[in-house]
Amino acid sequence: MSRRTALVTGGNRGIGLETARQLARAGFQVFLSARDGAAAAATAAGLAATGLPVHPLALDVSREGAVQACAAQLSAQGVQVDVLINNAGIFPEGDALDAAAHRFVEAIEVNALGPLWCARAWLPGMLARGHGRIVNLSSGYGCFSAGLGGPAAYSIAKAALNAVTLKLAQLARGDVKINAVDPGWVRTRMGGPGAPRPVEDAAADVVWAAMLPADGPNGVLLRQRRIVDW
Repeated sequence: MSRRTALVTGGNRGIGLETARQLARAGFQVFLSARDGAAAAATAAGLAATGLPVHPLALDVSREGAVQACAAQLSAQGVQVDVLINNAGIFPEGDALDAAAHRFVEAIEVNALGPLWCARAWLPGMLARGHGRIVNLSSGYGCFSAGLGGPAAYSIAKAALNAVTLKLAQLARGDVKINAVDPGWVRTRMGGPGAPRPVEDAAADVVWAAMLPADGPNGVLLRQRRIVDW
């Protein structure tokens, strides 16, 4: 069997970077994307220098045209994406009345529409081949069951991402699975140094969801490898 390919968005640091590393160690060819092409190139080069099959991509997931162009570029190279990790995200501060209007727009564009544009680019190929995994990085702040805590723009966008996950999962067939993962409060630049969870553990949960067996769940939110309420 040929080596499968994974694409990780927002892979230049944090959970995305560690997920790319662990997927590469698990035998995947990994394309690591970031909005800043130079950052993607530097990060991928660092991983490649350790012998891991990681390649950089410049990709702004908030722009549908950029996503489609990236998909066309990979297709022209004969690359088929088997696993899509929608990790890219932003964390704008502020509550529903005080946060600047553009923060809501940016959060929706990156955190919810970005994964949708990426799925529209690569899910059709997975469906045609009858195999694939999409993992959307969500948050407890986007869960109605937890009261939509956290900054308003972020929680609204992550709630929208949960809805995107469910709608996409309704299209899954064959051995294609689309799920969301809540990694928890993680020690990254976004989570801060006081976060209780190491990035390696959070990424391991994402990789686990990316490698679910054929009888694994579809259309659910996973937290520490358990299904939790939206």
